[in-house]
Amino acid sequence: MIYRAASGFVWFLLAPSNLFVFLAILGVAALFTRFWRAGRTLLITAIAAYVICGFGPVGTLLIRPLENRFPKPPEAMAAPYGIIVLGGGFIAEITNEREVTALAEEGGRLTETAMLALRFPDARVVYSGGSSDALGEDRNEAHVARRFFGRLGIPPERIVLEDRSLNTDENARFSRALLDPKPGQQWLLVTSARHVPRAVGAFRRAGFDVVPYPTDYQTTGKAEELWTLRTRPGRGITMVEDALHEWIGLVAYRLMGKSDSLFPGPTVFPGQVLSRSAAESRALRQF
Repeated sequence: MIYRAASGFVWFLLAPSNLFVFLAILGVAALFTRFWRAGRTLLITAIAAYVICGFGPVGTLLIRPLENRFPKPPEAMAAPYGIIVLGGGFIAEITNEREVTALAEEGGRLTETAMLALRFPDARVVYSGGSSDALGEDRNEAHVARRFFGRLGIPPERIVLEDRSLNTDENARFSRALLDPKPGQQWLLVTSARHVPRAVGAFRRAGFDVVPYPTDYQTTGKAEELWTLRTRPGRGITMVEDALHEWIGLVAYRLMGKSDSLFPGPTVFPGQVLSRSAAESRALRQF
């Protein structure tokens, strides 16, 4: 709990959107003191950083390696045993207070999972994500997910809730303990594309081999993204923050032993989901 509070406070201070504001405020305040030259430098630095990160391709450059690290499974993939979706896709408080389904920026996790669940009617659907809110079960994302999937017609016996985890490491460990996956079972892991490397590293570290299913892409992968100026600087700043959050998370998870490598990459596991044509192609290449 102390670690979560400390890391949250540090990120609050260092998140670019906040950091630029803090630097600008300090710069303006220093202009009225004998440190006015330093204040001017801080102010210019803050404005320049905002312009470069907001209008330029910095966010794209930082986030594309994360999103491109793992490909999506082939369309003709075999039916998985289960589908795990990581929390973060709902705005639970609005969903409950307004009695509507309020999806967060990562809501693509939920829509993709719903489509996969309808496509593979025998697969178990697992939602992994709790809440630090002590006000009650109805604000827990996992229980919001139960209602969401239920309203889509997914039978309750297919839905499994892991409602204790508050971060990616706990997603992996608690899901492993709850599901007790067996050799040969194929589990899809649905989460935002930028988050896939850290999530896969955590699941591998927990001893849970999963097949990542990236969603919520923020880049197209086209070359023109690298030189096209943005007209919405706030979006550019958000991309920089999202990317930095994951890069810092990858380093921290590796240093703390919560990931199997610094930058996890694709690996073919025994029993991994493959299309029939892909499996046959691999077999042919062995001869």
